[in-house]
Amino acid sequence: MKTLLNVIWLVLSGLWLAIGYVVAGILCFLLVVTIPWGIASFRVAGYALWPFGRTVVDKPRAGAWSVLGNVIWLVVAGWWLALGHVVTAIPQFLSIIGIPLGIANLKMIPISLLPLGKDIVPSDARYPTYQRSA
Repeated sequence: MKTLLNVIWLVLSGLWLAIGYVVAGILCFLLVVTIPWGIASFRVAGYALWPFGRTVVDKPRAGAWSVLGNVIWLVVAGWWLALGHVVTAIPQFLSIIGIPLGIANLKMIPISLLPLGKDIVPSDARYPTYQRSA
């Protein structure tokens, strides 16, 4: 079922959302200082391509630098990407088959707003040191 949902997701919204994250990552790589945001953006782009079967968890060693980086990301690019998720979710909710996709879109908003200090892991694996985030 995960594979079927991922294929439908890829065709209907995943490709376009991933392109948005890749563009943001490329822009972040233009300056040496913003490379950590570029890496996070590419990581989330992979998640945006194939989200079902994976989940977002908090990194146990994330600290104050992640918080500061997330604030900068939120102002510069995060709200644009979150807006893309909302705009994509609205038409998905209008069809019955798109409801799970719309829910997945809304679940991706927190990582699009605050990607630093998060990790993307398989949802069926057990990570006792990690704490699942909402």
